[in-house]
Amino acid sequence: MPSSRFSVLTVALAIFAVALLGIASWGTGAGTWPFRTGFTLLRWAAILGLAVAAAALVQLVVPRWRLSVPLLLLALLLGVAAFVTPFRWMRLARVVPPIHDITTDTADPPAFATVLPLRASAPNSAEYGGPEIAAQQRAAYPDLGPVDLAAPPADAFRRALEAARGMGWQIVAADSAAGRIEATATTRWFHFKDDVVIRIRPAAGGSRVDVRSVSRVGQSDVGTNARRIRSYLARLEPAAKARGN
Repeated sequence: MPSSRFSVLTVALAIFAVALLGIASWGTGAGTWPFRTGFTLLRWAAILGLAVAAAALVQLVVPRWRLSVPLLLLALLLGVAAFVTPFRWMRLARVVPPIHDITTDTADPPAFATVLPLRASAPNSAEYGGPEIAAQQRAAYPDLGPVDLAAPPADAFRRALEAARGMGWQIVAADSAAGRIEATATTRWFHFKDDVVIRIRPAAGGSRVDVRSVSRVGQSDVGTNARRIRSYLARLEPAAKARGN
């Protein structure tokens, strides 16, 4: 194949590799295929991206194979982008525990109520996994713990609800009498639905806030639920001191 056609093919495949990332996300989020199919497409995007980046680099190094330096640089950048995004997730999946239920209180995790019917067809249970899951969480995320607010439960509830809305979650229930807020978060990639429950209880000097975030699908959340809880607690009370369990 003439070098010019090979260069054009390299650029076209680089564009396709990046497009495959979007296709994997869109198709999974729209329910066109199962999430495992989306992950398979991600892997193929990474493989194609790596191959394209290598091909572009070779053409840049060998002068007689160059068609256009700007186009080949574009192919190199797109190929790297298509490879790095899935690779980062796959690498992260290897370093975090294969769990999807994270809470600030592993001894007495907040319980879901109103959100349960929404999870009726979800592969993952809303029942907490017990000591084994708790041990894995403590080893991976030792910083996660409840937050104490110097405010009575009613005020703490309002602040907790405002912070939940600020996260962009869909509020499913807000029961001030029970001190419980339930919400659903949608992930940016794949549009997975994860459920969150926030519990507010009286505590010495004010109130204690606990949070639990649980994925509906997937054995490993790749750290998503822990990051979500951290972001929420930081929004709730930046100066509050989290205490581990």
